[in-house]
Amino acid sequence: MNNIKTRNPWWWIPTLYFAEGIPYFIVNNISVMMFTKMGVPNGEMAMFTSLLYLPWSLKPLWSPFVDIIKTKRWWIVTMQVLMSIAFVLLTLSIPHPDAATIAASETPISMFTITLLLFIITAFASATHDIAADGFYMLALPTDQQSLFVGIRSTFYRLSSIFGQGVLVFIAGLLETKTGDIPEAWTITMLITAVMFSLITLWHTFFIPKPASDQSKIDEHAAHKASAIMKEFGRTFVTFFKKPGVWIAIAFMLLYRLPEAFLLKMVNPFLVASIDAGGLGLPTEEVGIVYGTIGVFFLTVGGILGGVAASKWGLKKSLWPMAACMTLPCLTFVYLAIAQPSNLIAISSAVAVEQFGYGFGFTAYMLYMMYFSEGEFKTAHYAICTAFMALSMMIPGMFAGYIQEMLGYTNFFWMVMVCCFATVLMTFIAKRTVDAEYGRKES
Repeated sequence: MNNIKTRNPWWWIPTLYFAEGIPYFIVNNISVMMFTKMGVPNGEMAMFTSLLYLPWSLKPLWSPFVDIIKTKRWWIVTMQVLMSIAFVLLTLSIPHPDAATIAASETPISMFTITLLLFIITAFASATHDIAADGFYMLALPTDQQSLFVGIRSTFYRLSSIFGQGVLVFIAGLLETKTGDIPEAWTITMLITAVMFSLITLWHTFFIPKPASDQSKIDEHAAHKASAIMKEFGRTFVTFFKKPGVWIAIAFMLLYRLPEAFLLKMVNPFLVASIDAGGLGLPTEEVGIVYGTIGVFFLTVGGILGGVAASKWGLKKSLWPMAACMTLPCLTFVYLAIAQPSNLIAISSAVAVEQFGYGFGFTAYMLYMMYFSEGEFKTAHYAICTAFMALSMMIPGMFAGYIQEMLGYTNFFWMVMVCCFATVLMTFIAKRTVDAEYGRKES
């Protein structure tokens, strides 16, 4: 067996990034489906599940503490243990509203107070785990291996998305059908998650290496070092907000994805809502296939092709075609809401088109954040950009459910199309500030 300081990256990188994705998708995606199936009204569901994005918005605020206290490995294992405990407790805390309340969509969110608290703990632990895992990746691998394994880590993160949004939802759907008890089905599904995540945590306890460079910065000069680090930390924020065009950049980061931010929060509720309620009436297991598997696959393909196109065109030339791909495919949900097709191929095709467009269009967004982060504090400024990225999804999502309840699904999706003007406007403004050569691969 390899020495623990130099263990082969294949022993831990795939599982580490699979473990990084699982809690994120549980908190931000599975929670939406679970609350919807439990009969929580869309307004309350969207409001409270959107607030769960908050830790990913705030994580730049405590990232210095992860850097100076203990080791990255300690943070990884500790956060995974904490999340494992939270998942176990989730299986014990899920309430069991009666079938009539669920069918009437009148389950109060207050029934899920403990469940939400555990989701919040998981969210903060997951955001902290992200900071430690990405830092550990750079410490534990030499530069050449970092480049080699960047595709591997991305692949296993995507696989965690398919597992979280596809496999787990499919399992929950099968259990709903077999038992006829929706709360019991989701309790068992969360138990499966808890067992699997606990096993991954146990694996990492023994198989994540201990590189010599992964050391705590707390020593006899701790106070001085901590003070210096916090001073630099403060300077990163000051320099960020002094960057030329910072307010245009912030507006772009908040508004470019506005239509998708509204849409994503209501996709699962729309797919499972009854025909009479304006939805498609899909069984839970079919949502796992259509959205959690086919949708994620085309999202990934769109992202890959978006990266290829951006490297050929550069950011400036990519902005308009990618903005179009981000907005126009939202029309597929207008079609689904009006036609309410029962054909699974038609529904899957519409979801595939929309998710491909989102994956392709999102490339420009990511590249723009990288472009704006260039400079002395590139890493820290990019982390601040990701905080605005999380806010861009959280704030619209908080109100999406109430707007849908007021408008109905068809008019809600038309409203999403109106929001596309925000994407167009910000693309027009931001494009003028971008270097024409940025992001283009040299020939």
